[in-house]
Amino acid sequence: MSMQVTFPGGVAVKADFKGFEILSDQPEANGGSNEAPSPFALFLASLGTCAGFFALRFCQQRDLPTEGMSLSLDTTPGTGKKKLDSVKIVLHLPDDFPEKYRPAVIRAMDQCAVKQVLHHPPDFEVVTD
Repeated sequence: MSMQVTFPGGVAVKADFKGFEILSDQPEANGGSNEAPSPFALFLASLGTCAGFFALRFCQQRDLPTEGMSLSLDTTPGTGKKKLDSVKIVLHLPDDFPEKYRPAVIRAMDQCAVKQVLHHPPDFEVVTD
């Protein structure tokens, strides 16, 4: 799997992946124009959307109600090299969601690939050509 990253101007950075363009920028305080989410915000969004996908598919496969379902991420910033102390993923379920499925939908969300990579981080190598 390969991704191309380019620099369209200012401090914006663009990733091209499988025909999709993902733009990131920085807040004005960091020299950016705040025209797109920061890379860190995109990281958190990937975690939330991944967990959300697993919750949604769990419900769809069982014909469980999803109207009004949403998910939120509550983060606690870290200090020094540890930029993030904790992430709490909260799944907001519809009022008529069957109680017996609550533990199972949480287990389904735990299968999120982004979360799994955080638990078992890859090796990184940074080089120039």
